[in-house]
Amino acid sequence: MNGYYLIIIVSMAVSWFVSWRLKSKFEQYSKVYLRNGLSGKEVAEKMLRDNGINDVQVMSVPGQLTDHYNPENKTVNLSEAVYMQRNAAAAAVAAHECGHAVQHKVGYSMLQLRSKLVPVVSISSNLMQFVIMGGLVIMAFSGSKLVLTIGVIMFAFTTLFAFVTLPVEYDASNRAMKWLRDTGTVTTEEYVGVKDSLKWAARTYVVAAIGSLVQLLYFISLLMGGRRD
Repeated sequence: MNGYYLIIIVSMAVSWFVSWRLKSKFEQYSKVYLRNGLSGKEVAEKMLRDNGINDVQVMSVPGQLTDHYNPENKTVNLSEAVYMQRNAAAAAVAAHECGHAVQHKVGYSMLQLRSKLVPVVSISSNLMQFVIMGGLVIMAFSGSKLVLTIGVIMFAFTTLFAFVTLPVEYDASNRAMKWLRDTGTVTTEEYVGVKDSLKWAARTYVVAAIGSLVQLLYFISLLMGGRRD
C-alpha cells in the first residue's frame, strides 16, 4: 500500500499548491477595482439579462470560494465577498457561474451528462473507500476480487465525473470571458485579471481529475494482480 500513500501525498501536495496559488491570485485581483463600479451581484445580473435569462436568481452564500450555480432551483450562488465586491476577481467568479446558467439554458451536452452522473457519483463517493479497503482485505485473505471490483467500478464513476467536469468548467469560463470582453464590462487591464483568475480556478479541476485517474489506475493494477506495495 506504500505506492497508494505516495500517490495520495503527491496529489495532496499538488492540490495544495494550486489552491494556494488560486487564493493568492484572487487576493491580487481583488485589488483591481472595476472602473464601472459594478459588484459581483450586478455583473451576474447583467450577464443573465444579456443572455435572455430571467428566471435565475443571484444569491449570496457564506464562505470563501463557495460560489456555484444550482440548476435545480436556478440560482447563481456567490460567496459574500464576490457578491458585494467590485473588482476583477469578483467579476470573474460571478460571470463564470453565470456561464453555467447559460449552459443550462442552451442545453450544453456536457453539463447534461454531468447532471445525470450526480446521483451515481454521490452514492459512489460515500461508499467507495470502505468497499475498496474491504475488497483489498478480502482479496488478501481469500483471493476473491469481487468486492474490490465493485469498489473500482465505483471509483471509476467518480473519475469519469471529474473528467466530464473539465469541459463544463472551461466552457463556462470561456463564455464568461467572451461576454466580459465583448460587452466592455471590463477594461483591458481588468480582463487580464479575469483571465488569470479563471485560469487558476480551472487548474484545480485539472489536478483533481489527474489525481483521481492516477488513483484509479493504481487500484486497477491491484485488481489485475499488480504489486500491492
